[in-house]
Amino acid sequence: MEKVLTDSNFKDEIASGLVLVDFWAPWCAPCRMLGPIIEEVAGEVDGVTVGKLNVDENPMVASQFQIMSIPTVMLFKDGEPVETMIGLRPKDAYLQAIEAHK
Repeated sequence: MEKVLTDSNFKDEIASGLVLVDFWAPWCAPCRMLGPIIEEVAGEVDGVTVGKLNVDENPMVASQFQIMSIPTVMLFKDGEPVETMIGLRPKDAYLQAIEAHK
């Protein structure tokens, strides 16, 4: 299950461990296609937090990480970004990124 991330809880949620964040918006067709993939990833990985941040509702975080294109998926480790994937990718791409940074 993905966590809903917001401008107010983002910093605390990414502070420790591995966190995969899907930056998305409801009007974005590729974002809607990515949704079920991210949901599957969340169900398959242990010890990794998976979250979604709506860029329209949370412009501060989107601006902080210079999110210009969506969907963008970022992997954070202990609060620091370690990988950024722009655009729709297959599930294996996200699983491989997670595995590479464990």
